[in-house]
Amino acid sequence: MWGAADAATRGPVVGTTSQRGQRNVVGTHSGSYGVYRALAVAAGNLVRGHRADLTNTAPTDAIGPYPSWSGHDGATKIVSLDPWGASVQEVFADEIARGYDIRPTIAVTKAHVHLPEIKQAIAFQRLYPDGRILLDDASAAVTKIAVEPVWWLPGVAARFKVSETELRRALFEETGGMYPELVTRSDLEVFLPPIGGQTLYVFGDVRDLANPAVTLTARVHDECNGSDVFGSDICTCRPYLTHAIEECIAGAQAGGVGLIAYSRKEGRALGEVTKFLVYNARKRQEGGDRADKYFLRTECVAGVQDMRFQELMPDVLHWLGITKIHRLVSMSNDKFDAITGSGIEVGTRVKIPEALVPADAKVEIEAKIAAGYFTDGSVPSAADLALVKGRGLE
Repeated sequence: MWGAADAATRGPVVGTTSQRGQRNVVGTHSGSYGVYRALAVAAGNLVRGHRADLTNTAPTDAIGPYPSWSGHDGATKIVSLDPWGASVQEVFADEIARGYDIRPTIAVTKAHVHLPEIKQAIAFQRLYPDGRILLDDASAAVTKIAVEPVWWLPGVAARFKVSETELRRALFEETGGMYPELVTRSDLEVFLPPIGGQTLYVFGDVRDLANPAVTLTARVHDECNGSDVFGSDICTCRPYLTHAIEECIAGAQAGGVGLIAYSRKEGRALGEVTKFLVYNARKRQEGGDRADKYFLRTECVAGVQDMRFQELMPDVLHWLGITKIHRLVSMSNDKFDAITGSGIEVGTRVKIPEALVPADAKVEIEAKIAAGYFTDGSVPSAADLALVKGRGLE
């Protein structure tokens, strides 16, 4: 039963392809990477039915269980991931010993992240290595968590205020009939969708995320490969992301904890091809790239302005036990409304400093502000002010 207070009552999520009699879900583990697994099998590089050896793969940090993990019907706060997905080696050890092919859908590890922007922050004395959060080589110590999507269909349908039948039919039809069990097996309530998941980066003690007395600085960031990875200057994604990381580090060093929740929703979940088509349409229209036509050009190409739909986004915050975000590094009202609407309190909202907005991205930020992005009442942080001063932009 989804939303049960303990793993034994809820039972495991089994998306095996090798032992079909054990399956209790629609789809398979690994999301879109299941296609690469199929290719590896077809090419003879992977033995069909390979069982993962989970020795020494347990999480580096124990997370939960928290009260937000359980509940039924409208009280269920988590419908898009498996709360027990990181600890299957432990909570379903008996089932695994009996031969069930149960695989983790969440992995928790330790790592270091190296960013040139953090080196710059140290050079301008906005940040200082402390040997714990920020090391002498300018790398930051993090707990890194990978999360695969696991959708409990009745709960997802309720979240979007549609019937489960409507949801199943749309999923079946819009994937070209890829998953017939969506419409033929109503008894299978869990779906492992072939989409990207999330990666979480925690600065400080993971356990502090669930303690409202510890100041939490957080950003929920949606993927933008062009900016995040390659530094494309048509949007503010990487500057806002790296600014949030700096804020998280500063917050953790001050005795708090920082969180970056990074979701694979490229191009507002429209995809990168659609995004680049929109770039062309924006640049080539009469009068050039304009804020008042920003969303219109997207809608003309994609049929909708945005398909990220933040209704499922707070689930991962509830999985971490978060009840309060003291400093939310975001200007998005959609994200703010989704977080607070799910019962999580938000204190201060931190906007991106104007000094970090690339010249070619001013159209984007102007369009988003005109559409209702948060600006008024935001208070610049000490790091914001230091950023401006450090770059000689007073």
